[in-house]
Amino acid sequence: MNLDVRIPMGWLFLSLGIILSAYGLIADPAIYAKHSLGQNVNLHWGVVFAAFGVVTLLLARKPKG
Repeated sequence: MNLDVRIPMGWLFLSLGIILSAYGLIADPAIYAKHSLGQNVNLHWGVVFAAFGVVTLLLARKPKG
């Protein structure tokens, strides 16, 4: 049985993205005022990680060949 590396990698990025996005949503917005030009980078990158994880999982479902 061959395990496609895209499956665990997709789940890893999806779970990290969800965790990072959740932290970005519940964190105090004041911490972003001085740093990162007022942008909520945790939320933005969490969404990017989660989207990458979803795309990776969708590509893993694609038949080989």
